[in-house]
Order: sequence, then C-alpha cells, then structure tokens
Amino acid sequence: MSETSLAFRIEDISPVKKKITFQIPWDEAKKELEEVTRRVGKTAQVKGFRPGKVPRPVLERHYGQYIREETVNSLVNRYYWEALDECQVTPLSRPEIEEEGFKENEPFSFTATFEVEPVLEPTGYRGLKLKKKDTSATEEEIALRFKQIQEMYATMEEISADRPVEKNDFVSISFQGFLDGKPRENMKADDYLLHVGAGLFVPGFEEQVIGLRKGEEKEFTLTFPTDYQNRELAGKEVVFHVVVKGIKEKKLPAIDEEFVKNFDRYETLEELRAAVVESIESEKKAEAKKEIREAIVENLLSVNEVPAPDVLVERQVMYMMMDSYRHWAARGMDPREVSEIIASMKDMYREEAEKVVKTFLLMKSIAAKEGITVSEEERESYIRDLAARRRVDYETLRKDLEEEGVIEQIELDLLTGKVFEFIEASSEYIESSSEVSS
Repeated sequence: MSETSLAFRIEDISPVKKKITFQIPWDEAKKELEEVTRRVGKTAQVKGFRPGKVPRPVLERHYGQYIREETVNSLVNRYYWEALDECQVTPLSRPEIEEEGFKENEPFSFTATFEVEPVLEPTGYRGLKLKKKDTSATEEEIALRFKQIQEMYATMEEISADRPVEKNDFVSISFQGFLDGKPRENMKADDYLLHVGAGLFVPGFEEQVIGLRKGEEKEFTLTFPTDYQNRELAGKEVVFHVVVKGIKEKKLPAIDEEFVKNFDRYETLEELRAAVVESIESEKKAEAKKEIREAIVENLLSVNEVPAPDVLVERQVMYMMMDSYRHWAARGMDPREVSEIIASMKDMYREEAEKVVKTFLLMKSIAAKEGITVSEEERESYIRDLAARRRVDYETLRKDLEEEGVIEQIELDLLTGKVFEFIEASSEYIESSSEVSS
C-alpha cells in the first residue's frame, strides 16, 4: 500500500454519492508549501527587489495568501486524483471540496464529495411478455391516406350557382373590426379566404357569414372570449363589417389512372396503392416498436430500483430544454420569448429527464452484464449512413460531431439500441387483445 493510500478514507454517502476524507501529514503539506513559495518567489514582483531575491518575510507579507491558496489547490488536486486512480472511481462531476486551510504542525485535512454512477444488478429483463400489434394496413387507413393525397391536389372552384354560404364553404371576404367605434388595423383584411366551419376565426364569426350571398354585406357584434390571447381584446365587444366577395368550394380529384400522372415514381394506380400501403405499414411498425420499447422500460423500472445522480438529471434537463429551444426558434418564435417559456417549464422537464437517466443507467448495466458492446466499425458505419442521409461528406460530418462532443452519445445510443434488441429477442409476444403480465 502506498503512502498516498494511507492519507484518505472513502465512504458511500448514498448509492450515487461518495465522500473522500484526506489527512495529509504536516511534513508533506509543509514540503508543498515550501515548493510553492520557491516557485512564487522566482517571479514575484516587489518594489525594491529583483525577482528571485525577495526576502522570505517580505514575500510572505505580499504573497502569503496567494501562496497558501496555491498550496491548497496543489495538494487537493494531487491527492484527489491519486485517490480516484487507486480506487478506480470515476466521478460524474467536479467535487465539492471542504477544507479549513493550514494549521502549523497539524495534518492538512480536506474532504471531496462527488456523484458517481450507481452499481446495479439488473433483473427481470429476460422473458418479458409484450403486446404485439397488427401493423398491416387496413382498408380504412388506405382510404384515409388516399383522401389526404386528394386534399393535397384539391382545387378551389368558384360556385356559379346563386346560393348562400354554407358550412364547409371557402368564402372570400373583406372585413373591418371596430372597437369602441374606432377601426382597428389588426382587424382588417381584403380578399381573406375563410373556411366556414373550421373554427379558426374568432368564435361566432363564421356562423355570422353563413346565409350570406356573393356581394352581400353584414354588420354584427361579437364579444371576444375572456381568455383571448390578445389581452387588449379579451372580453370586449367588437363590431365587424363583412362583405362577401366570392364563394368557393374544394374539388377533390378522382383517384384514377389520370391522377397517377401527378407522380413521377408511379405509372399505375396499383403502384401508387402499393406505395401507400408500404408507407402506412412502415409508420405502424415504427409506432409499434416505440410502444414495445416503452413497455420494456416500464417493466424494467418497475422491478429495478435505479437511483439517478442529480448531475446526470440536470444535464438531461438542459439537453431537453435546448432541444425545445431549437425546435421552437426554428419555427419563427422570438428567441427571448422561447427562452422565457422554456425556463419557466424547467421543473416539468425534470420528471421525464429522471426517467431517461434511469433507463440509460439500466440499459448500460444490462449491456455490461451480458457483454453487449458497440464496435468501432459499427460506430463508423452509423456515422457514414448518417452522412449519406444528410448528403454531406463523411469526414466533414465526423469532424463536426467530434467538435460537438456527440461521438460518445452516438455510441451510447447504439449500445442502448442493441440492448433493446437483446431484450426483444428473449421476450414473448402476445396479441394486443390478450392480457399481459410482467
């Protein structure tokens, strides 16, 4: 046993927190103090003395506090890292250091407290009973998808018949809103296309347009909801003047061989239908896979107690917040407003973040127990595929990923995926209508 090993004691504060107490003999601490004093003395700038020639009492008077602080930092760093190396412990964060400084002829004492990943003995991951969903496309789903495709190619046609506006019509209108008898610029539009019955306008507005004919106008009063997003208008009465300029209806194209000509990839209606079926089943398989993995996580967390280190939870919270920020900022929201909203929701992220951390730790422990690893070839193959999907050069992407510090995260994601596959392969699948017990 080395002299260093005699200078510390390590203890478990919790399954995810350790504390090391150090007792460094005064002789060792004094040697470090002398070494730091000599080092500082070589460059110390004191008026009237050349560097390296400052008398010890003068040096201590001018640099004493700095010398003691540097000595403490040096001792803490050296003994702390030597202790971690000897104990084969990997901290998750910088340690919390507590020390009371030097006392003449007494050992220098300090403590270092830090979080670590918990040691887990995973159980219950073999032979799970999981619900198996039918992922084949139904005729109803196929019909709905074709309806959605029709909507994409729909046209708006002016109604020639002299009839009043009906629900589901698309009406071209001009309108002006008046608050307290004064026109409001933010409540005015010309040739506005209103979808009657869609419920996208001020409550009650669309109903007032029903029954009007092309060229007719109408004036009516609406009371805005008390919880209306524009607080200036909430609960207020607004007078609207509306002119109907045209009535249109949506025309859906027929799904036939002529319609297929809209697509370069398909030559026949059968080919288009096959592509629709493939798309639906691919989506359903992805959703079924997601549900199965969520069920696996719920099963495992119910039978495994997994303490989550605060530092990992906080990191995950910050990751989720940044992900949300990028999502909403990319959609045009004001960055400052996004930041304020996300910051106010930090506590809401924590529960999900804790679950993510527990799942990660559990999957990592299962991988270690079962000898599941990710090879360098698998990692590089994934990055090459990612580069191909993004249509960027492999070397450029890899460099960017390294700079972003996400190579390790890619390995962890691949490892988690392999653990899920391992669990899925050993599971028993039951039709979704059957009872499932974990």
